[in-house]
Amino acid sequence: MCLSFWRWSTALALLALVGAPLAAPDAEDLTNRRSVVERQRADLRARIQTLQKELDTREAVRKEAADALKSSEVAISQTTRRLKELATQLKKARSELDELKKQIQRQQGLLAQRREELSDQLRRQYAGGLSPWAALLSGDDPQALSRHLAYLDYVSRARAKAVAELKIEIERLAQLEARLDIRQKEVARWVEETTQQRSLLETQKKERATVLARIEGQIQAQRSEAVRLGQDDQRLGGLIDSLGGQIQAAQQAERAAQMAEQAERAEEAKRAEQRRLAEEQKRNTLALQAQEERQIELARRAALEQERKESARAAEAASTPKSGEGLKKGLRWPLRGTLMARFGTNRPEGGIWRGVLIKASDGTPVAAVGGGTVVYSNWLRGFGNLLIVDHGEQYLSVYAYNQSLLKQVGDSVRAGDTLALAGSTGGQVDSALYFEIRHRGAALDPLTFLSR
Repeated sequence: MCLSFWRWSTALALLALVGAPLAAPDAEDLTNRRSVVERQRADLRARIQTLQKELDTREAVRKEAADALKSSEVAISQTTRRLKELATQLKKARSELDELKKQIQRQQGLLAQRREELSDQLRRQYAGGLSPWAALLSGDDPQALSRHLAYLDYVSRARAKAVAELKIEIERLAQLEARLDIRQKEVARWVEETTQQRSLLETQKKERATVLARIEGQIQAQRSEAVRLGQDDQRLGGLIDSLGGQIQAAQQAERAAQMAEQAERAEEAKRAEQRRLAEEQKRNTLALQAQEERQIELARRAALEQERKESARAAEAASTPKSGEGLKKGLRWPLRGTLMARFGTNRPEGGIWRGVLIKASDGTPVAAVGGGTVVYSNWLRGFGNLLIVDHGEQYLSVYAYNQSLLKQVGDSVRAGDTLALAGSTGGQVDSALYFEIRHRGAALDPLTFLSR
């Protein structure tokens, strides 16, 4: 509504100027017209200042919102790591289920064999008519009768042993089936947990995208309005200048000189204000760079402190990658993608890039450029999910804007190990990896170390 009013007022003023007769207008009338336009311009500039304050406030809200994303983005990282752990557990459980099923099949086969052996014994005894009573009533020779009874006793013991073994095999089969039932229930529970975790991850991603879209849309709308109001201010300024020229032509030379002097003072004040705003912006940019440097330095100090605390891990097996060899030229890239920003170039929000920005799809694996120890793995304002690897000789590699962090502080890594999954955390809009190399705290151009 307010913006439409300014455009309507500006259009009326321009029509009044264009519709004026070609003859020299009255100086008083021109002065009155200029006063009206100047009041409109003053009101418009007040509106621009108010809008700029609102935009500054919105930028502050955006930073606060980016901080608020920390919990969501950290949760996404943890959920992804949990999904990978569940996948490993499911694979192991299913392998155990397969082995239990094989054991049950073998046990069932053995049980069938025992039953067949017992049935065969009973059939042979029955077919031969062997029994203690039949032997006693046969009237045979006592010695033959004794041998016959001894044989029957052996057959009876063998049958009892077969029955006992059959009972043991049945109990073993029951135990295996019970174990199979337990493992099946565990697998079902893990499958349900995996499904719930995956659903939670998708919900968190949608919430984060909604928050970012809302903040970016509000800021973009206010910036567009500021541009339009600035254009209206320029048009009013041109109209005022045109009216001023006509007034100068209509008035006496002394009055014209005085007006010119006043206009010059006003222009000088405007340039002074612009210079002041430029200096203020420069100070803000330097302050932002200093703040980022302090954050990196704090992270580096925390990493060194954590490294000292985790020094006991440095004595692991000889196959574990060792930290201390530094970084050499010809390193592998952390991931393959298009360079969006190079080291030393200007950043859109002010300052310069101290690393490189590599475009990557959401979830692309991020690899370590060299062997070392993870000394920082957490969310950091302005960098999102951040991971730092110490390569020894005071060389550090920095990986920022990650969707998820797959390594923790103290983990030893080799060149090529997957450290994280690329994303757009820390308030970023596009998915990419921000990568730095630092030596003794100073940022170096990563392209001089990475292979061509």
